[in-house]
Amino acid sequence: MVKNLNIWFLSSLLISVGVLIPIVTVFFSFFEETSNYYQILKDTFLFEYIFNSFVLLICVLVLTFIIGTTCAYLVSFYKFPFSDFFKWALILSFAVPPYIYAYSLTAFFENYGTAFTILTNLFGEGEYNKHIPKFDGLIGAVFSLSFSLYAYVYILSRASFLYQSQNLIDLGKSLGFSKFKSLYSLILPAARPAIVAGLSLVAMETLAEFGAVDFFSINTLTTGIYNSWITFDDLAFSNRLSFFLLIFIFACFIIENYSRKKAKYHFNSRGGFKQKEKIKLSGKKSFFAFLFCFIIFLLSFLFPLSQMLYWTIKFPENLFDIDVISLTLNTIYLVILSSIVLILFSLISNYGNRVSRNKVLNFLSTISISGYAIPGVILAVAFISFIAWFDENIVKSLGFLSIKKIFIGSVLGLVLVYFVRFYSLAFNGIKSGYEKINISVDESSYLLGYSKKKTFMNIHVPFLRNSLLFVGILISLEIIRELPITLILRPFNFETFATTAYISASEDLLEAAAVPSLFLILIATLFIMLTSKYILRENER
Repeated sequence: MVKNLNIWFLSSLLISVGVLIPIVTVFFSFFEETSNYYQILKDTFLFEYIFNSFVLLICVLVLTFIIGTTCAYLVSFYKFPFSDFFKWALILSFAVPPYIYAYSLTAFFENYGTAFTILTNLFGEGEYNKHIPKFDGLIGAVFSLSFSLYAYVYILSRASFLYQSQNLIDLGKSLGFSKFKSLYSLILPAARPAIVAGLSLVAMETLAEFGAVDFFSINTLTTGIYNSWITFDDLAFSNRLSFFLLIFIFACFIIENYSRKKAKYHFNSRGGFKQKEKIKLSGKKSFFAFLFCFIIFLLSFLFPLSQMLYWTIKFPENLFDIDVISLTLNTIYLVILSSIVLILFSLISNYGNRVSRNKVLNFLSTISISGYAIPGVILAVAFISFIAWFDENIVKSLGFLSIKKIFIGSVLGLVLVYFVRFYSLAFNGIKSGYEKINISVDESSYLLGYSKKKTFMNIHVPFLRNSLLFVGILISLEIIRELPITLILRPFNFETFATTAYISASEDLLEAAAVPSLFLILIATLFIMLTSKYILRENER
């Protein structure tokens, strides 16, 4: 028994420590010597990097809060035309990464772009370019990020709104509150933990975004990290910038965790909890509720999808210029391999925590899942830094051949960094499933003569089947959308839909970026629809 316990404990410990290595590398790399580029940038653009990151963060948080909470409030408390459709349709914005939304925004509003073509076909030749608004720079990035990320706030806010008691709504009526006053005085404060958690996730994704800010040529900490390594070959300074960004990220991470600890989850019971009833809207109120949700759905999903579809049809030669089969196989290969690795090790880690009940292990596991809060570009650079240090100081000193080629510029290295980045999704997803298995089930299994291994394989794994499926789909969705990690660590001549779209856009060939972008959106949409029944779970009647 003790031997088995040690095996599970050590396995879980090694997994947690392995995930922590790239994260710890960033902190230790802060003290390394940098080139003269650090001093030059420190005297010139460093403040601009920090300032732009901060402004972008604040603007995106405000916009996603307005969009996400308003949509969640409308579909949770009211019935209006197509409200059941919008309930799940509003999460489809997840299928459009910010960088693809940026391509669509530019393509539609640029000089002689899609908007110009539409106006010309409708009204004939004219000087329309001077009247068409231009969404580029910081404004373009704010819109691209906001319409791609608001679903974080929408999903969590809606989940909180759904389980708010009818008693709370009746309290507002008895106090003579209007619907608006009830909203900001009672409903929003009750949902505060969920809203803050959603905004924290938005903040992490905003600070981690590379594709959209790079496309709009905005100097942020993320682009600075990438450029200092790729352009100036200064890995040490890239890590130093990563340290500054991590301060932002961990601040958001702490806020999110603090908020979640304050949250109270209410469930239907036979006691004082009253299931709220949706209010049926009619007339102008019904029309405006429908119009708001439709506009958000249009702007966040239909607009980028239509733009990419339009370009694919208009320039069919681009469909034959890329190897769709190869890109699909590469993407599926990464998805399957990464999902298997993540699910397998997350299962072992969760079970190791369950059977050992060790406080140190629980602490390490909690810290190790912070990898999701760290931008992919930082993890990629940290991974390269660690492999370079390990190769130089350990491998070569022992007289072995260099291992750099095994891990850098290979699928193995790519999967390892995916593992660190998305370990949180897999670990927490499986943990939530484990919380439904009472510890008495394990004790009964041991009494029947089952070893810990048999209990794990014959009882836990079958019970967690739905959780594993859900986790696998979530991981697949993230890997399909992931750009900086794949861009930096992929093998030579190994492309995915995300990297192909980025390369075409970076060469100012937006029309060519349409085909891989369209396929990416369609595949991501399929995965979102598969997960929607888990994301939108509710007990409505």
